[in-house]
Amino acid sequence: MTTPSSSLLSKVEAGVAWITLNRPEQRNALDIPTLKQLHALLDSHADDPAVRVVVLTGSGRSFCAGADLAEWAAAEAAGTLESYGWTETAHALMLRLHSLDKPTIAAINGTAVGGGMDLSLCCDLRIAAASARFKAGYTSMGYSPDAGASWHLPRLIGSEQAKRLLFLDELWGADRALAAGLVSEVCADEQLPAVAAELAGRLANGPTFAYAQTKRLIRDGARRTLAEQLEAERHAGLLCGRSQDGAEALQASVERRTPRFTGQ
Repeated sequence: MTTPSSSLLSKVEAGVAWITLNRPEQRNALDIPTLKQLHALLDSHADDPAVRVVVLTGSGRSFCAGADLAEWAAAEAAGTLESYGWTETAHALMLRLHSLDKPTIAAINGTAVGGGMDLSLCCDLRIAAASARFKAGYTSMGYSPDAGASWHLPRLIGSEQAKRLLFLDELWGADRALAAGLVSEVCADEQLPAVAAELAGRLANGPTFAYAQTKRLIRDGARRTLAEQLEAERHAGLLCGRSQDGAEALQASVERRTPRFTGQ
């Protein structure tokens, strides 16, 4: 099924939800309506058993240009820049994407700037087209990160590389992003949909219940001691062992066949 909206395209095929930011003339910039629509769509996919993986990409030549500067300028002209709600709405979306139990992939088809880069950082895996570019975009506007980059980047690429990208506002190409660990794979532009589909298909056919438990362990592990994390792993393991996927994996091993996972 394909669902169009003013700023998003969405379809679900073979367990994979494809979400395409669809404001190419604005380089897929995130205005408040788009942020809210994307948040609602993620909520819908979170509760839909037919969705096992989510892929996020952009239409046209950009993945996402970050905040919609026209909306920002209008708020400043109206004297409502600090209260018009973009930051709060963006934060709610970033938290929703980051906390989604289902695997998420950012298929970065072009420039990812500011909040657009931050959006990709909230995904579990990032694949970049060869023409993809990454730019924090904050300090050149006399601004500091406001959509999660200061949290994600040090964890992904280390503190010094994060500071370099944020302080100097450098434009990083796909190869540099790969070398730094900002993305996990780079492919030719025309191959991006197929590469993303292949990865998404592997995940969709996998034990998504176990993926959800693993995501939670990784997400929450940073604030635990090792002893606490081991206890959390024990609890998650019990849940996996009691799941239908766990029983199926064991039975398939005994029968020497490929398991058929359902995500339950």
